[in-house]
Amino acid sequence: MNIPNILTLLRLLLIPVIVVIHYLPYQWTYIAAASVFMVASFTDWFDGYLARRLNQTTPFGAFLDPVADKVMVAVALAILIEKFDSPLMTTAGLIIISREIVISALREWMAELGKRTSVAVNYIGKLKTAAQMGSITLLLLTKSDALGTGLVGFSGLALLLIAAVLTIWSMMVYLKAAWPDLTPFKDEK
Repeated sequence: MNIPNILTLLRLLLIPVIVVIHYLPYQWTYIAAASVFMVASFTDWFDGYLARRLNQTTPFGAFLDPVADKVMVAVALAILIEKFDSPLMTTAGLIIISREIVISALREWMAELGKRTSVAVNYIGKLKTAAQMGSITLLLLTKSDALGTGLVGFSGLALLLIAAVLTIWSMMVYLKAAWPDLTPFKDEK
């Protein structure tokens, strides 16, 4: 067990904390839930940085880190979909969650073929993640009657829509890279 893996486990442990805090019957819960999510999001960047910097990458960490990220984002988006009861929020949230499932399956398939590196994380995926984490933090900070109003609510919704577009774009990049291995027929010349 090393520091990056501990940070990844901490991120997983913070997921139910975010949910419990969000549903507590107090006025301050939206600020607390957003703060815990922001800390968890920061550990996503920090554990990867430390793993590379300290040369502490492990198979366990390589497996658990993306799982923690995807579960954290999916749970937070589920909270936000319920919180805002908005077709726009639901559509953007489901696009993001669906993409994560598709890309996880694609990476697993490509790993079976020994070509996992052809669907490695790219720059668009990193931008998508940053937009997701920022938007979710802002939307957790937004009161349920203020979606799309006020600077925080409007910024959170706009950033979520940007994240949804980047989500589709990055998925297309990954699928294009994997397409030759996914198509049933290859030129036989």
